[in-house]
Amino acid sequence: MKLIRELEELQPEMQKWRRDIHANPEIAFEEHRTSKIVIEKLKSFGIEVDSGIAGTGVVGTLKKGQGNRSIALRADLDALLINETNDFDHKSKTPGKMHACGHDGHTTMLLGAAKYLSEHGDFDGTIHFIFQPAEENEGGGKVMVDEGLFEKYPVEAVYGMHNIPGMAVGTFAIKPGPIMASFDIFNLKVIGKGGHAAMPQTTIDPIIIGTKIVEAYQSIVSRYINPQEPVVLSVTQFHGGDAYNVIPNEVEIKGTVRCFSPKVQASMEKQMEKITSSVCSAYGAKFEFEYQRRYPPTINSEDEVQTSLKVAKNISGDSMVNSAPTPSMGSEDFAFMLQEKPGSYIWIGNGDKEGSCMLHNPGYDFNDEILPIGSTYWVEMAQEILSPIR
Repeated sequence: MKLIRELEELQPEMQKWRRDIHANPEIAFEEHRTSKIVIEKLKSFGIEVDSGIAGTGVVGTLKKGQGNRSIALRADLDALLINETNDFDHKSKTPGKMHACGHDGHTTMLLGAAKYLSEHGDFDGTIHFIFQPAEENEGGGKVMVDEGLFEKYPVEAVYGMHNIPGMAVGTFAIKPGPIMASFDIFNLKVIGKGGHAAMPQTTIDPIIIGTKIVEAYQSIVSRYINPQEPVVLSVTQFHGGDAYNVIPNEVEIKGTVRCFSPKVQASMEKQMEKITSSVCSAYGAKFEFEYQRRYPPTINSEDEVQTSLKVAKNISGDSMVNSAPTPSMGSEDFAFMLQEKPGSYIWIGNGDKEGSCMLHNPGYDFNDEILPIGSTYWVEMAQEILSPIR
């Protein structure tokens, strides 16, 4: 790999930054300590800093030369509500919270790049380093956009990165178009008529009705949606009842829908409500149905992907870069930024060692070996796009 020597030499220091953040995880919109670390480091690098956007978000701005072009590089800050099971020295000090998705590493790689670009960067224009809060479930990216992120920091494109366990160290993967799915949720309350379990004929059993609805939901994917359109519908919660001998009055059913197309999103919502209404009507029950579109699909722009591919291949070689990965059914609120600006979202290999844990796993840890790789990617991207006229 063609890594920047100064970033390879910075790796031990970056590892300390990363492990300190890992040991002190903070969840969505509570990343006060993490934001303070980012602010202090950016200022120490001589980078102009603005904070408070979306509460705990930070934007660092670095300008060189006379060029009027500008880009944004984004990392996420927050941790997850997971109880860490690792036993190394930098394990979470906060029970029930951990960096199980590698945002500690993402933050560190962008900080490393910011340091290098401030001290040695060869570019002509402006770079905005975006450190975003609340990626996990709470849509911090949308909040930043809604609070005027790109009005205050105008850019021609925005770029993101995420580590992927199972991909070898030194590898990258990216493609134009959808790279990650939408994140929709649904909440259904089936309202029947409770009663004695020994006399079910006197009730309108919401449990029976709920199970019929759950089963019918699965037919939507197989019978109402074009099989060429990937979509996942998962029921993840079914709550009802408190006693062995009582049929409850109501049950709650909740879950998620993932797809890559706004058209499919609309079809899923419509068909789910239609099925719910039909089944409840057949059994004489009432219902309350809510469908929320939390995150849109993450859709990469063609030109920005080609630039990302060029940089990644220059770093790792053609054979180490997958230009046609299978899109993930996971979601990412970087999608909100890509709705506003062209850009690309790339995956970087976190290692493929046997037994390595996947994301959102209590045994996960970011691989410090890839810190200089990710930082090199950010630096080379910035310098490629904002290359000075010679």
